[in-house]
Amino acid sequence: MVINRLTPLLEARQVTKRFPGVTALRQVGLTLARGEVLAVIGENGAGKSTLMKILAGIQQPDEGEIFMDGEPTAIDSVHTALHRGIALIHQELNLAANLSVGANIYLGREPRRWGMIDSNQIHQDARLVLGKVGLSVDPRVVAGQLSIGRQQLVEIARALSVGARVLIMDEPTSSLSQQETETLFDVVRQLRDDGVSIIYISHRLGEVRELADRVTVLRDGELAGELPRDEIDHDRMVRLMVGRDISRLHVRQPRTPGAEAIGVEGVVVPGRPQHRLSFAVRAGEIVGVAGLVGAGRTELLQVLFGVVPAVAGTICVAGKKIKPRSPFDAMSAGIALVPEDRKSQGLILQMAVKTNISLASVYQQRCAGVLLNDAFERRETARMIDRLRIKTPSDQQPVQYLSGGNQQKVVLGKWLSLEPRVLLLDEPTRGVDVGAKQEIYQLMEELAGKGVAILFVSSEMEEILRMSDRTLVMHEGAIMGELSRDQLSEERVMQLATGLRQLSKAGLEQET
Repeated sequence: MVINRLTPLLEARQVTKRFPGVTALRQVGLTLARGEVLAVIGENGAGKSTLMKILAGIQQPDEGEIFMDGEPTAIDSVHTALHRGIALIHQELNLAANLSVGANIYLGREPRRWGMIDSNQIHQDARLVLGKVGLSVDPRVVAGQLSIGRQQLVEIARALSVGARVLIMDEPTSSLSQQETETLFDVVRQLRDDGVSIIYISHRLGEVRELADRVTVLRDGELAGELPRDEIDHDRMVRLMVGRDISRLHVRQPRTPGAEAIGVEGVVVPGRPQHRLSFAVRAGEIVGVAGLVGAGRTELLQVLFGVVPAVAGTICVAGKKIKPRSPFDAMSAGIALVPEDRKSQGLILQMAVKTNISLASVYQQRCAGVLLNDAFERRETARMIDRLRIKTPSDQQPVQYLSGGNQQKVVLGKWLSLEPRVLLLDEPTRGVDVGAKQEIYQLMEELAGKGVAILFVSSEMEEILRMSDRTLVMHEGAIMGELSRDQLSEERVMQLATGLRQLSKAGLEQET
């Protein structure tokens, strides 16, 4: 594809943005041609989200200029950005789940007839714009009834309905299944062919390699470099992102697992009464849980952590039977859970790093039975900031201003301060850059080496194959099989995850 770079459709020049205690962007430039897929990559905290918010009118730069069609343009609000044809599709979907698909597409811009909202016109127009993204659903269907992948397409349709010429897509596949991801890729390619320009942000470098016409790399708030289509490969992208060779950061260490740390026998998860789940994880062992979206992996971890009590079955920690009916029960038994959604379930975003890190241990470390132990909080926070290499101006920085990778480290620090026997990790590297991933992998190895039992859920096949000593594979609420490390392969995992095969306790494959 030949891209006209003479007059970019969108251009940012010398953009600088400062926040209290940190410069998020420093003299950054970016160009976007017509009908181009530009990938913007970088580690968490590199400035990607800040730059995109400036382009979309959510934030204003302290210095620099934005140009559209070669002309300087002031983008002082989201409304102005949309009027200029720039639409940002957030990682967290912004649909009104209780409204119809059509109502969501034209929310705030409803066509009217005789002063009343013209529902027929909405549905008629919605069908046309849904057709542009290949989504054949009735516009009258309630948006909340659609899968996450289809809701993502509705978001794109809404952007196209305002005549968007620039689509900014922030981690669009983070919650999608493989099939939904492939559908999204087809839509992106079609939009590009139709002349729509796309800025694509993703930590999944395989997606970038497959989709991007060009790559712009940010590092520590500055432009680190660009790669044309014929130079886009994994190693080049990583080197520009992190400025160092990360290949040696994570090396698997041989370990001999100890005694059983957690045993699960005949546990029934609410909503899946037809299946009884049984397995064990030993001290110093890293066990992965694989499966497709909706397989019941998160629900299993929630039961083990007492978020939802089990319907039946037994759970033993270090040989002692427990009945976790609340997270406090699980914590008391030595279980910790790093949840999938750190922003809504793992952190209090408006509070400081210190408060978040000490939150789980505050009850145990109180003074005189009732007072907060400020000395302990400061000491423990400093230890975790140093141990996990959390990038923050101070322990008083509100967590909402940290990058995604550093937010994840704060969640990990909160639970590590309890020194748990069993660590449950739900998508531990989701939305985390390649450098932070390596650090989390290294931490998992370090904890396992100290005898912590780790049970982790991941939708990334590479992560399952790389980190698991053993892997449990789930399908529709059932454990279809257990694969030892020497049995692990992408093909075997997918056969079990799709219900094509099942492994007996003897490890024999059975057709299903």
